Amino acid sequence: MVKHQPLQVYEKQVFVSFVTGIYGCRWKRYQRSQDDSSRWECTWFIILCSSFLLLLFWAYFWVVAQNDFNEFNWLVYNRSGEWRDETIPILASTTVGFSYISFLLILAIFHISLGQQLNLYWVHKIGVLATLLSTISGLVSVDDIWRDEWDIMLVSLQSTAPFLHIGALAMVTALSWLVAGYVIRSQRSNFQMMVLLIYIIILLAVCLAPLTFSCPCIIDRHNLKPRPDVIGRRGAPMLAPENTLVSFNRALQHGVSSLEADITISLDGVPFLMRDRTLRRTTDVSKVFPARQFDDASFFSWTEIRSLNAGQWFLESDPYWTVKTLTAKDQSRIGNQTVCSLVEMLRLAARANSSALLNICRPPPEHPRYRSWFMDTLWAVQKAGISQKRVRTVTWTPDSDRGRVRGLQQTTNEKLSMKEIRQRGITSLTLHYSKASHKDIQEYLANNVSVTVYPVNEPWLYSILWCSGVPSVSSDAPQVLRKVPYPIWLMSQNAYNFIWITSDLVSLAIVIGIFGFQKWRMSGIQNYNPEQIMLSAVARRSSRDINIMKEKLILSELNNGLSSTEELSLYPENSYARHSHGGLSN
Repeated sequence: MVKHQPLQVYEKQVFVSFVTGIYGCRWKRYQRSQDDSSRWECTWFIILCSSFLLLLFWAYFWVVAQNDFNEFNWLVYNRSGEWRDETIPILASTTVGFSYISFLLILAIFHISLGQQLNLYWVHKIGVLATLLSTISGLVSVDDIWRDEWDIMLVSLQSTAPFLHIGALAMVTALSWLVAGYVIRSQRSNFQMMVLLIYIIILLAVCLAPLTFSCPCIIDRHNLKPRPDVIGRRGAPMLAPENTLVSFNRALQHGVSSLEADITISLDGVPFLMRDRTLRRTTDVSKVFPARQFDDASFFSWTEIRSLNAGQWFLESDPYWTVKTLTAKDQSRIGNQTVCSLVEMLRLAARANSSALLNICRPPPEHPRYRSWFMDTLWAVQKAGISQKRVRTVTWTPDSDRGRVRGLQQTTNEKLSMKEIRQRGITSLTLHYSKASHKDIQEYLANNVSVTVYPVNEPWLYSILWCSGVPSVSSDAPQVLRKVPYPIWLMSQNAYNFIWITSDLVSLAIVIGIFGFQKWRMSGIQNYNPEQIMLSAVARRSSRDINIMKEKLILSELNNGLSSTEELSLYPENSYARHSHGGLSN
């Protein structure tokens, strides 16, 4: 009797071909394998996961650091001497790298879920390494240039931690399908048990993570303090050149309560507004005084300073990508701006019934006004006709000079204890947001010390400080904060506890259910005979084409010398073959 092996019928597996083709350049069926992945390929999978996590951290950093993009460009300018928007290439490369690594990781997870062997193509290995090394070099560069900015990660978690917790919980829950499929097998190994233990530890850590959260916006609504006042930091520098009259006018139009400016003393004792040490970035000094473009701004006379254009640079460099939103009339007005004096700014504040916050930079020791800078400032305040009670000064000088600025409210940008604040006679603090913790803010306010936090340009940061009770913030974007009438999110402690515990219980229930289902599915598959599975698969797919293939196989074996007395065993469903060759059997 002639015995025939059941024919294997292959279906086109478009999805599997796409996954294995893109990931490992294995487009053909015979190139694929369901064997266990080699240790080398497992190592590459770990490298891929590490690259994804690192890029996720890097991308999150730049998303929250958007609050300080101009600060970053300013630091780079002080190092290189050339103004460029360095955030554009960083954001573009981060987006491309994160998308690429995420896509490869998704394909790798599909490999594992489909039971396919991991085999990353060599081109992708080069791409993963290049992306990983680029990200590491970026982290090192930021740590060198902008080390203090890492603090924004901790600050941002006060706003995003509850939502990141739910996202992390969903991700860990989804991974339980792969972990369960790997762990629940007939043959157990120590490595499988280690994978299960690590997964359980991670799951419990994510579930209990809210115990470490400290979110100011988790409070009752009736405990929410009044909306913080917004101070126009150098005016509204996103809409007009910083420290110019048009910039301060724009800030007042958007409802700021106070104006903040950087003060420098000219060679002849006139206080004027300038942030940089030189005049190169914000004026056309390189054209008017090319030989003196690198000189300290305080070594120019007021007549020389007044002859410079202080607006054209804004139209040319577009530091905040906002020039295209301006009308032709606004651009013409901006292009004709000159350097603003302190008297002009204070007169504008007085007419608008606003106050002023002055960051005064003391001239160098060799400057002729080195010892009389405070008298020049007081003279400008008196000449402007503004009440001294509405002027606060931040003097970047030793404490020995602080008492000489009489009549003005004094503040500092240092984080001091209450004892030091009383000893120095300071009435308010101007702190960077990374130094203004919720606990410290509450202590200062309880002792009648006003706190202003800077720079606050993003709604999420403004919302956190609002919930913390900060009375005022200094912002480059008053037009953005004006559109925040209420904190982005606010939740009572009881409501958050309910959401937290419910999401944890749902996640644990889903994980337990997935492990139970995977165990049932694996035990069911192990009870089947593989040969019966193939036979039943062929029987279900019987067709005329399959019967013709079986007929050709029979004829081929007969031509190879089979005896006519041998019995031919045909499948009962093959009626077409019995009809055509029924005379061949004895």
